[in-house]
Amino acid sequence: MNENLKESLLENKMMLRDVFGTAPDFFTKDLKIMGFPCCICMLECLSSMQELWLVMLEELSRSEYRPKTPEELFDHILKETAIPMESRTVLCREDIVAQLTAGTSVILIDGVAKALVLSTQSYPYRSVQEPGGEGNIRGSREGFTEPLRINLSLVRRLVRTDRLRIETMSIGERTKTEVAILYHADFVSKEILGKVKQRLAAAKLPFLFDTGYLSPFLQKCGFSFFQAVGYTERPDTASAKICEGKIVILANGSPFAMIVPYFFSENFQNMDDYAEKAYFSSLIRVFKYIAFFIAVMLPGVFVSAANFTPELFPPQLLYKISAADQATPLPLFLEALFVIFLLEIVREAGLRLPKPIGHSVGLVAALIVGDAAVSAGIIGTPIIIVAAMTTICTFVVPSLYEPITVLRILYILAGGVFGPLGIVALTFVMLLSMCRMNPFGIPYASPIAPAGRAFFRDGVLRRNWRVLAQSDFTVEQLPGNEKEGKE
Repeated sequence: MNENLKESLLENKMMLRDVFGTAPDFFTKDLKIMGFPCCICMLECLSSMQELWLVMLEELSRSEYRPKTPEELFDHILKETAIPMESRTVLCREDIVAQLTAGTSVILIDGVAKALVLSTQSYPYRSVQEPGGEGNIRGSREGFTEPLRINLSLVRRLVRTDRLRIETMSIGERTKTEVAILYHADFVSKEILGKVKQRLAAAKLPFLFDTGYLSPFLQKCGFSFFQAVGYTERPDTASAKICEGKIVILANGSPFAMIVPYFFSENFQNMDDYAEKAYFSSLIRVFKYIAFFIAVMLPGVFVSAANFTPELFPPQLLYKISAADQATPLPLFLEALFVIFLLEIVREAGLRLPKPIGHSVGLVAALIVGDAAVSAGIIGTPIIIVAAMTTICTFVVPSLYEPITVLRILYILAGGVFGPLGIVALTFVMLLSMCRMNPFGIPYASPIAPAGRAFFRDGVLRRNWRVLAQSDFTVEQLPGNEKEGKE
C-alpha cells in the first residue's frame, strides 16, 4: 500500500524501518541542519557516504543563511545551494523506496511532508568490455554492461543528435525494473512505436531481470519457430538499428538490448558486413544462408535418403553407409537423434560449468563420441560426420540456435518416418511459420518475401556504400498489412 510522507520526522523514519527492517545496508543519520532536525537515509551498497558528507557538509558549513521554518530550509537546499540535488522531490513511500534503491540519498526534514533527493550513486558494476557473443574483426570493441545509465550513455555517444528519444518506464510488480525505449524521432514508425509502448505498458510480470522476459508480450501472434525481436550486446549495432528506424529496448540489469521489429534476414548480418568490400560481404552472407539450411536439414535429408532413396548416393558412399548401418544396433534415424542429443548435452554441460572444467568436458566428450563410440560399433562414422557438419554450421548463425536445434530434430523424425514426403511437408511448415509472422504490421520474412527494393540493396546481397548512401532506409508498415497476426 502506497503511503504519503508525514510532516513528523519520527513517523517517516518508522515507515522506512517497516520497509527495510533491520537490513544492514540501510543507513540513517539524525542531525541538525541549520537548527532543524533532519535525517539522512541511504543504502550503503548503492550510495557513497564519503561523497555525501564531503559535498553536503562543506556546502552547508559555509552558508550563513538561517531559515525560519522547515519549508524555507527545504527550498534553500533545493534551489539555492550547490549540492547535487535531483529535480524531483519525494512525496510518498513508493517514491522514497525507488530513489533509495536507485542509489540516491534522501533527506527528511522534520515539519515537511516531502523529502529531498541527493545524487550520490556509487554502486559496483562490470566495466564496459568487449561483448563475448558478437565477435567482430573490425569496428568497436565496446559492449553493453548491466547498469542502464551506462548503456544509455554508450548509445548517446554514438547517436549524437537531438532527435534521439529515450523514454523510461517501470516493469515488474515486485522488482520495479527500469526499462528504456530508444528511437529516432525522424525515422521511427509511429504505428509501431505506439504498439510497442502499449504492449510494454500492458506487460504484467512479477519480476524482470532481462529484456527477453518482454518478448512474449511484444510478439502477439500465433506459434512460430522464429521470433520477430532481436538481441545485441553491441552499442554500435543498437545505434545502427536506431538510425534505421528500429526501436531499441534496454532493461536495467541486462547487457542485452532488444531490437524491434526484427527480420529474418538480419540474423545473417553483422557490423563487419559494412566495413568490408561489398562483394566479399555478399559472399559471406550467401555462405551463412547455406550453413543455416545445412544445419537444419542435412541430418534429416541424409536419414531420408539412406532409408527411402539410397540410389541417390554414389555406389562407394552407399556401400560405406550400408556397412556402418549393419554394424550398429540402432536404426539410422535413431543414431542421428542420439548423436544430436549427446552433442546438445555436451554443449549445455560445457556452457554451465566453469571454463576450465567446460573445456575438459568438451575434450572428453569428443574422444568418447568420436573414437570409442565408433570403435565399439554403437554409432556409425557417417552419422558422426553429418552431426559434426551440422553443429559447425549452427554456430555460423548463433542468433538462430534455438529454432535450428528444434527444427533439426523435427527433420530427422520427419525424414526417418515419412521419408522425402516428410522433408517437403516440414519445409513447407517452416516457411509458412516464417512468412505468417506479422506482429508489428511488417512481414518477418521481408525484404525477401514479399520482395522489396531493400532486397536488391541490402538483402541477401549487399551493395556498396555509394549505392546505400543514396537512399534512406526506414521501417514502415506495408500497404494492406495494418492488421496483425492472431493475438
